Amino acid sequence: MAATNSHAAPPASGPLIALSANDGWGIVNFRRGLIAALQADGYRVAVLAPDGTHSQAIRALGADFVPLPIDARGRSPGADLRTLSAYYRRLSALRPAAYLGFTIKPNIYGSMAAHLLGIPVINNITGLGAMFERKGALNRLVAGLYRIALGRSAKVFFQNPDDRDLFVGNGLVRPEQAGILPGSGVDLAHFSPRPAPGGKTTTFLLVARLLWAKGVGEYAEAARMVRARRGDVRFGLAGPLEPHGPGAVGQADLDGWKAEGLIDYRGSVSDVRPELAEADCVVLPSYYREGTPRTLLESAAMGIPVITADSVGCREAVIAGETGLLCEPRSAASLAEAMLTIAAMPAEDRRAMGRSGRAFMERGFSEAVVHRAYRDALSVALSKGL
Repeated sequence: MAATNSHAAPPASGPLIALSANDGWGIVNFRRGLIAALQADGYRVAVLAPDGTHSQAIRALGADFVPLPIDARGRSPGADLRTLSAYYRRLSALRPAAYLGFTIKPNIYGSMAAHLLGIPVINNITGLGAMFERKGALNRLVAGLYRIALGRSAKVFFQNPDDRDLFVGNGLVRPEQAGILPGSGVDLAHFSPRPAPGGKTTTFLLVARLLWAKGVGEYAEAARMVRARRGDVRFGLAGPLEPHGPGAVGQADLDGWKAEGLIDYRGSVSDVRPELAEADCVVLPSYYREGTPRTLLESAAMGIPVITADSVGCREAVIAGETGLLCEPRSAASLAEAMLTIAAMPAEDRRAMGRSGRAFMERGFSEAVVHRAYRDALSVALSKGL
């Protein structure tokens, strides 16, 4: 989960670039900087996404909003064929100079439609979630669709080397197509250090979509363990509730933790910076197979130590022992020990860890790195007509 920021550029009048993700929230929170960078280069931008609460915010960025139905979690072949058809119709009408895809179905069906129309494609594999952790017919189907969709793409960006190696090793992309980005990058001016929290209480915060695979259950159990040994700790949780399903944390779970006095649930926040600024340490014990979680980058950029799981995508965002700590995936006990270590640190040691995190972000995780990579990829794709 990320905060919105304000660096929208005025609409441009040059070639059109189409972006697509499975929801407007992701565009507004993760791609607004890229949209502004493209506009600054003279491109016009159109965003294809389901109509919803963030549609107007996309228009406010100076981009054209083109509604397109996507059932991000659906598995209906008929619905997916309709999505492919919708992409074909929208892109045929728009005729963009290039198509940039994010998230699974835009990367698969949007890319297929763009290739059929001869539109150059640049993909961003923003994480694989639980799909590639399971073996079976559905996994093989998705892998096959990726192979078809990405085969002719000009560039396929990954957010960690594990995902790149998985796709290259399984023949889903060619080595020369693949590139690595530092996640979505972070706006270092917008997410800047603030005075560390004072007081005698150590506050931990988890910011994520409320999915069990994000480690929310382990966080609650670890909080219970830490509370049994220390009384000077608090545990916050911020993020949107997900639609009902086996992987979603439910309202009843939140109510139970609140009644226990264990977790302070902050809800879904539009600007996460005030929440981060109150935290002594940000926690993300995810085993979701992330890309590179934006919340870890934002926290480090603000000079806040982090604890995250030693899992795909997460480990890239921390230098263990220097900018934060790693814990074992799916282990509340390991997470609890890491939180106890942070809580026992003198405040100055935590601040030093936070300063190291900020320096780490400055060295390689700025949004500017991501924008430069897209500029280079677009230059090559457009010059070759890929």
